[in-house]
Amino acid sequence: QLQLVESGGGLVQPGGSLRLTCEASRFTLANYGVGWFRQAPGKEREAVSCISSGGGTTHYADSVKGRFTISRDKAKDTVYLQMNSLKPEDTAVYFCAADGFDHESWYCDLTTEYDYRGQGTQVTVSS
Repeated sequence: QLQLVESGGGLVQPGGSLRLTCEASRFTLANYGVGWFRQAPGKEREAVSCISSGGGTTHYADSVKGRFTISRDKAKDTVYLQMNSLKPEDTAVYFCAADGFDHESWYCDLTTEYDYRGQGTQVTVSS
C-alpha cells in the first residue's frame, strides 16, 4: 500500500518556525502533486498549500500566505512545508497528501480529495 510519512512537527513559540517534511514509501512522490492540510480539534480540515509534480505551480490558503512556503526536492523525493511567523491558530495536526492529477505536471489545487494521505504530525504553537 502506498504510504506517506510526515515529520518535523513539534512545539514552538509564537513567531517561531518549523519545517515539515513529507516522504513516500512504495511510490515515487515526484510523479504526484502534493498538498498539505491541517485539522485542529473541533474544526474542519483546512487545505494549507499544494505544489504540482513539476514544482512550477503552488497555491496557498489566505491564512498562511506570506508565512508558509511549499517546495519539493526531486533528488530526495521529498516535499517540504516551511512555516514561519507561526501563530497559536496554526496549531493543528498537519498531514500531506498526494494526487496524480491525471499526470498534469503543472497542476495542483486545494479542493481535490487527494488519493493518498499520511497520518499527520502535530504542530503546537504556544508560549
